[in-house]
Amino acid sequence: MKIPQKKSSIVVRISLALACIVLLGMTTMLISYWISEKAENDSLAINIAGSLRMQSYKIGLMSISGNPNAAEFSQVKNKMDNTWKHPVFDRMRHEKPRISDLYDKAFLNWQEHVAPAINSTHSNPDLQRILDQQVLLLDQLVTAIQVDAEQKVRSFRLVQIIALFTTLFVSVLVMYALKVKVEQPLTTLTNAAKRISQGDFDYRIAPMEANELGVLAETLNTMNGAIGYMYENLEKQVDEKTDALQKSNTALQFLYDSARYIIEHNPEGINFDEIISRLSLVAGVNNIELCLMTNVGNSPYLQIKPESDVDHELCAAQTCDKCLSSRGVVETSANETIYRFLLNREQRQFGLIVCKLPAKQTLSIWQEQLIQSVTDQLAIGLSLKTDEDQSRRVAVLQERNAIARELHDSLAQALSYLKIQVTRLNSAINKEDKSTMVDVADELKQGLNNAYRQLRELLTTFRLKVDGGGLKSALDATVKQLSEQSNLKINLDFNVFNVPLTPNEEIHLLQIIREASQNAMHHSKGDTLLIQLKQNSDKKIALTIEDNGVGMPEAPEKLNHYGLAIMNERGKHLGGELKIQNKLDGGVSVYFEFLPEFIIHRNKNAIAVTDITSTQES
Repeated sequence: MKIPQKKSSIVVRISLALACIVLLGMTTMLISYWISEKAENDSLAINIAGSLRMQSYKIGLMSISGNPNAAEFSQVKNKMDNTWKHPVFDRMRHEKPRISDLYDKAFLNWQEHVAPAINSTHSNPDLQRILDQQVLLLDQLVTAIQVDAEQKVRSFRLVQIIALFTTLFVSVLVMYALKVKVEQPLTTLTNAAKRISQGDFDYRIAPMEANELGVLAETLNTMNGAIGYMYENLEKQVDEKTDALQKSNTALQFLYDSARYIIEHNPEGINFDEIISRLSLVAGVNNIELCLMTNVGNSPYLQIKPESDVDHELCAAQTCDKCLSSRGVVETSANETIYRFLLNREQRQFGLIVCKLPAKQTLSIWQEQLIQSVTDQLAIGLSLKTDEDQSRRVAVLQERNAIARELHDSLAQALSYLKIQVTRLNSAINKEDKSTMVDVADELKQGLNNAYRQLRELLTTFRLKVDGGGLKSALDATVKQLSEQSNLKINLDFNVFNVPLTPNEEIHLLQIIREASQNAMHHSKGDTLLIQLKQNSDKKIALTIEDNGVGMPEAPEKLNHYGLAIMNERGKHLGGELKIQNKLDGGVSVYFEFLPEFIIHRNKNAIAVTDITSTQES
């Protein structure tokens, strides 16, 4: 809307009205000053004319009295002559013809009649009449001057009255103009502003006079129209933003649920069908497909599409080489637009997600980000499964190596000993050496018993496990079992509740404790066993096992060689050193300490950070 230009300015009008009032006031003041100035001259003229009258009486009295004082008479006569020549009479004679005529008559009568009569040395009987005539002329002059002065006063009052009423008229006119031209439009504009503030964007002000207020009214109309348009667009934008925000919240909630679901479930237990179906619903993409494959394969072992998609078939391609080689490039054709999201993690390929849209349609940014995030989550979940499988393989190999090592250190040696005894037995049979046969038979019996006992202990060791209760629960169960199998009083002092031990550390500690406790049961001949597990001030885990028995013989390796070897081997796996020695007061003390894995990792990280900081500073 084009805003009209001002044709008549209110400011100009008000300025002109004020200028008129000021001009009227100044004119009134000037006229009043001029009239007052004239009136002041009139007063002076009346005084001067009255002085002439008084001087005429005085000089007449001096002449009538006879023999006046010459000096005084001359002084009075000169004063009167000078009074006749006063400038005020000259001014009034030029301005007022009537006053000029009366002055001329009085002055001429003074010169022609009064002055000669009072200057005569003879007595003049008409002197009194001449003086009366002169006084009469002066009275007429004074009266004329007084009338003129009164006329000026009346003019002054008239000017003031006219100025007063003119000022009142102009003021009323200005007030009326302000009310009609300013107040009423301002009221209209104020009401319009209130309605606009209340949200009435359809309200329009009626056209006004082309002045400042008219321009303001049209401006308000234009502004209200613009605000209405912007408000409508703003509501639309708010709706769009709200819809986008709802979509974002839905997408974020879906991502959160998916991440939590993948974390809480084993990779084998992940329901890919549910994830793809929800992804299709949240992203608004119907034709979407998940293809899973092995790291070395080129064809999917599993293909999944949304349950709601009944219009599209799964990809029937024999290989996925084309999709894998695209590396996420968007493919467009005359019929469709294809998006490919690869499930890659640490240079391992787990498959891809394929989205197909109708021709000339594309995914929005948030849709791409959502699908890419789900792709990354699935890749992480599958990567964790692969890492877990590898960890299981490594654990199985380690456990097999441990079993093989313990079988070699125990049963294998026992069987070798029995094999040697069997060779002796064959030799004794051939020689019919009965004493040797009896001795070998005892050795075989003892060897078989030892081998059987070793086998049972190995089976017990292999079956050891740390359940959900942790190391403390497993130790309590072990102490209870050993207490039932012997007469030992076993005391457990466990004080590593706040130390995060790995499963490997827990199982090795449990087996060391069990092996040392069994040795005490079989060989100590004591009645008390103390098992203490704590963390030292240097953050190391310290294990102490003490009994009150007879102590170790001079050759402890013969006592239970394989058991000691197993404990030493497990101590080396934990990075610690096992110490076994006799106590001064009797019994055997087994001491072992090691640094937990989490402390080692923390120290390595601290060193790495220090190296990085030093490099940056240098």
